[in-house]
Amino acid sequence: MMKSELSINPNTNLLEQDPYAYQLQDVEEPELFRQIYPYSEVPKIPFNYRKVPAHMPDDIFITDTSFRDGQQSRSPYTTEQMVDIYKLLHRLGGPNGMIRQTEFFVYSKKDRDAIEKCMELGYDFPEITTWIRASKLDFELAKDMGIKETGILMSCSDYHIFNKMGLTRKQALDKYMGIAKDCIEAGLRPRCHFEDITRADFYGFVIPFASALKELSDESGIPIKIRACDTMGYGIPYAGVALPRSVSGIFYGLEHYAGFTSDMLEWHGHNDFYKGVVNASVAWMYGCGGVNCSLLGIGERTGNVPLEAMVIEYASLRGNFNGMDPRVITEIADYLVKETGYQLPPNTPFVGRDFNLTRAGIHADGLLKDEEIYNIFDTELILGRPATVSVTNTSGLAGIACWINRHFGLRGEEQISKKNPGVAKIKEWVDKQYDEGRVTIISGEEMLEQVRLHKDELPGLPSKIK
Repeated sequence: MMKSELSINPNTNLLEQDPYAYQLQDVEEPELFRQIYPYSEVPKIPFNYRKVPAHMPDDIFITDTSFRDGQQSRSPYTTEQMVDIYKLLHRLGGPNGMIRQTEFFVYSKKDRDAIEKCMELGYDFPEITTWIRASKLDFELAKDMGIKETGILMSCSDYHIFNKMGLTRKQALDKYMGIAKDCIEAGLRPRCHFEDITRADFYGFVIPFASALKELSDESGIPIKIRACDTMGYGIPYAGVALPRSVSGIFYGLEHYAGFTSDMLEWHGHNDFYKGVVNASVAWMYGCGGVNCSLLGIGERTGNVPLEAMVIEYASLRGNFNGMDPRVITEIADYLVKETGYQLPPNTPFVGRDFNLTRAGIHADGLLKDEEIYNIFDTELILGRPATVSVTNTSGLAGIACWINRHFGLRGEEQISKKNPGVAKIKEWVDKQYDEGRVTIISGEEMLEQVRLHKDELPGLPSKIK
């Protein structure tokens, strides 16, 4: 413990007294937090009611792991696909570089070719970084390709230190510090991936390790980043939750006790407990500059934080997109489905085929009267995806009329009313289908055929029907 010092906090302009300088606790037995993580039961959420101040950085941004973590749970992309996706990420991130970085593997020729082709495009953003093994050969490989920053795995829970690597905490810290120094000597900026941080002894290992990295950064003049990895999705967004599960507590500690600034901090979350997006938002709100995401949330097990979700979340928190083009989200989803064969669940928010589709007749009636009643926002304007309806046995006259208007783009006085006789005749056919035992929805092709049959009773449509 060091001598107490007084200093002005530049964020609050108040004097703060911080007597704590946490030292490594080199324990003999691993701390597995068995009361929190009993394994034979669902993990527990303990509260200690210690709340830390919210402090959203001036600059918050997104980083991408679609070519790294995103490729670990699906068929690998081809070189051409990676280049195409990189171009789309550039367009989505906009001129202000809101999608700040993306990371690649470097082990296969396909990946190295993709890096070279993406670099040839000359984009400032997303900056191309790598994720490599902690070896001098890999450092040299990345440097020779023109990479400036690389991610390196540095597991920080005793589950990994003791049970996976067979090391003590002191041995692990010494090993990691050696790796960071080797990375700097190779001419690269280290990005240290603190794997499994939500099961780590925060004050007994994480803070002493982070403090050592900060000291190395100050001495070398090379910026070192920490990516806090919620590897198993254990992070909790609630106020007053105890460490190591508290997302707000993690970033308060890394800033307040280890001296890291927001631009040198990232959050990498997983969605095992359905908290991926909200944890990423809390990371932003409590001092983390970057949230690391993958397109469509594709990643290990239940996936990563969906990048498209954080684009929308940014606009929700800041009131604008800061140059991002959200309509590219739809292009990306279409590309991944059509060009890579990805099976996208139809009800996935913002990108799924049915995310803004309604089936209930009463909802369709609301859409017919005022789209805003049952659509989350103007999805056609923002995402290029107009609200739609499907026709089933519960659609009623309103659902059928709404389907026709949406399909043919009829607006204002052009719209077909649910009282139209042609709509009534189509409903009779739909009802007959379900009276005879049908259980599936009416397809778009079937609806078009019915519209053709009754086009003479649907004013304004004959010229639009092919």
